[in-house]
Amino acid sequence: MSTVRLTAAQAMVKWLSAQMTEEGERFVDGVWAIFGHGNVAGLGEALQKAGNSLPTWRGQNEQTMAHAAIAYTKAMKRRRIQAVSSSIGPGATNMVTAAALAHVNRLPVLLIPGDVFANRRPDPVLQQVEDFDDGTVSANDCFRPVSRYFDRITRPEQLLTALPRAFRVMTDPASCGPVTLSFCQDVQAEAYDWPEDFFEPKVWRIRRPEPDRHDLEEVANLIRAAKTPVIVAGGGVIYSHAEQELADFATRHGIPVIETQAGKSALAQSHPMNFGAAGVDGSAAANALARKADLIIGVGTRFQDFTTGSWSLFEAKGRRLVSINVQPYDADKHGAIGLVADARVALVALGEKLSNYRAPEPDAASRSAWLSAVDRHCEAPSQPGLPNDAQVIGAVQRATGEDAIAMCAAGTMPGALKLLWQPSQGGYHMEYGFSCMGYEIAGALGLKLARPERDVICFVGDGSYMMANSELATAVMRKVPFTVVLTDNRGYGCINRLQQGTGGEAFNNLYKDCNVEQQPEIDFVAHAGSMGAVAVKAKDIADLEAQLVAARRRNIPTVIVIDTDPTDGPGFGDAGHWWDVAVPEVGTTDKLKQAYARYLEGAAKQRTVN
Repeated sequence: MSTVRLTAAQAMVKWLSAQMTEEGERFVDGVWAIFGHGNVAGLGEALQKAGNSLPTWRGQNEQTMAHAAIAYTKAMKRRRIQAVSSSIGPGATNMVTAAALAHVNRLPVLLIPGDVFANRRPDPVLQQVEDFDDGTVSANDCFRPVSRYFDRITRPEQLLTALPRAFRVMTDPASCGPVTLSFCQDVQAEAYDWPEDFFEPKVWRIRRPEPDRHDLEEVANLIRAAKTPVIVAGGGVIYSHAEQELADFATRHGIPVIETQAGKSALAQSHPMNFGAAGVDGSAAANALARKADLIIGVGTRFQDFTTGSWSLFEAKGRRLVSINVQPYDADKHGAIGLVADARVALVALGEKLSNYRAPEPDAASRSAWLSAVDRHCEAPSQPGLPNDAQVIGAVQRATGEDAIAMCAAGTMPGALKLLWQPSQGGYHMEYGFSCMGYEIAGALGLKLARPERDVICFVGDGSYMMANSELATAVMRKVPFTVVLTDNRGYGCINRLQQGTGGEAFNNLYKDCNVEQQPEIDFVAHAGSMGAVAVKAKDIADLEAQLVAARRRNIPTVIVIDTDPTDGPGFGDAGHWWDVAVPEVGTTDKLKQAYARYLEGAAKQRTVN
């Protein structure tokens, strides 16, 4: 057997550069890295030698580098990934939040944190966590519950099995998610005689599992018998590349589609069978369909609490739940009849079974009425004063074209965007499984790297911007253009409204309600400009639209700041649905007692199984 002598780090880099997609591209697009004593001498040397065969990019923070990588793979529909490397200690644990985000959202990313010395000779090394009772514990054990596959590399030859296992997980549509290869720093530098055939290029094909024929027949019979079926489209539709199959299935069989956060833009908003967002942040048309549906057909969805109104939305007597999902865990939730299969394969197979079946026509007038209401919500303000989030969304919608992708992560804006943004197909990117503040700017960077041909609009509030903004400098350095719409409501406006809606008093959310000696006056324009971005303050909605048009001509990021009203929500009205946020059972104020009474009324409508 022919061998080649390389360090473990050199072998890892060489192997990663040889893993290919079916389209002939590297599966690992490149590696984000911040070097420290846990990875600079070993992995750093190997990456430097690799050059463009596996590019390395410097970020500003380990968590946000990982967010950029996650956004990239989400935009690539899980067909390609980016890796992220850190030193040991705080560099590694900075990535744990991002690992949890990827885990919740079923998104593959390769995390390579440095680790302590396997030989233990210099213990305790700088930044080493010492457990008094367990000598094997490392800070990187924090990754175990938020990784789909975790391995600690304590010998070079362990890579011979660990790397293929890691890629099996990341390319498996049912179990994909974050992989952590915790790489002991001394092992990175150790040499080993590697079999040359280990480095032969390998193509990783994403499987499309077929449905069980008995399950398929059962689901087809349920659909034929249904009088008011509705499809709930989740992110699995997009990851399966099943957008056209969903459109064909819904159109042919007359079954309306309602959307989750992850599934929004699988159908363009203009598609006549798209009735909009479901659940807490749902449209009047979608939630009316959901309430009276006798059969709910989930396609690639986890049935998160926002989608289901905390399981109070699907209230029709005797309703049945079908879940088409590649992951059995998700397919069998809440008493569902599971159809375990790839979304595209399942929709085609069901269509063949149903032949010319067509459901009763959905109420097209309700869809038109809701879209008219969206237009009214998003109109430019007619009176002086600060705009609300809906009016900001309207301005962005008017100023951008069909190629625009709206992206966001946490706060009021995700609910408002799910409700009000009218995307073309693929024109929506939301991190809402983990609802992670700080994802937005790094996510916009990763999204634009994956979709350079599209206009990326990043919506971020002032609170989330303050948490994580440094990858703006990275985007400037790499000349990655996108537009940040920074809505400044001087605090956490979303949680302030939630706090008061659940019976509490305004406290510790808006700056004016915080225990501070002086109210902050943060100059976001100066801050973003100091990192090299083009930064402007929009005077009003009309100026915002003009600035958005100007931003599209630039080759670096643009940050547009606009002041908004923290007390004015997006105006769901009766369209939204109940959300289970626990309210104190005991309190002294009438406001709290009334909130608890409303909570009990909502909880009484919850259903978890048939």
